[in-house]
Amino acid sequence: MPPMTTLIRLMPPGLVVMVVVLVGFAAAAAAQGLPAPDDVTSAPADAETTGSGLAHKLLQAGTGTQHPGPTSTVMVHYTGWLTNGTMFDSSVTRGEPISFPLDGVIAGWTEGVQLMVVGEKRRFWIPDSLGYGDRGVGNGLIPPGATLVFDVELLDIP
Repeated sequence: MPPMTTLIRLMPPGLVVMVVVLVGFAAAAAAQGLPAPDDVTSAPADAETTGSGLAHKLLQAGTGTQHPGPTSTVMVHYTGWLTNGTMFDSSVTRGEPISFPLDGVIAGWTEGVQLMVVGEKRRFWIPDSLGYGDRGVGNGLIPPGATLVFDVELLDIP
């Protein structure tokens, strides 16, 4: 097996950033867990689903008019759960929003956040094909084949 530094160099930079963020903050987030939404197990009937399989539901209307593009940098607050209700990460519990380019994260985020305007909050049900697929991340934190549920609030498109 190649050394870890070789594996990291082979990963796209955006994936490295997302994995570091997830692993680095998972323990703190788990210690201050937020309750899972009632519909965490699956998207409700009133959620919309895109052609790719991303389900989403508006939780709070936004005040902005501009949507980010696929390479825009955005600032968000988010909380992520597995469909069994386990919270695996949250910028909300840390009290610190995060900023990142949309072309540097999982496909479900890239697609979903582009649907939003500043001030908007949405819930996303991201199938594994738009998430981490069959590889999982974080030493089992997110298992292979996991559907991810995120509440995301778009704070800014700097």
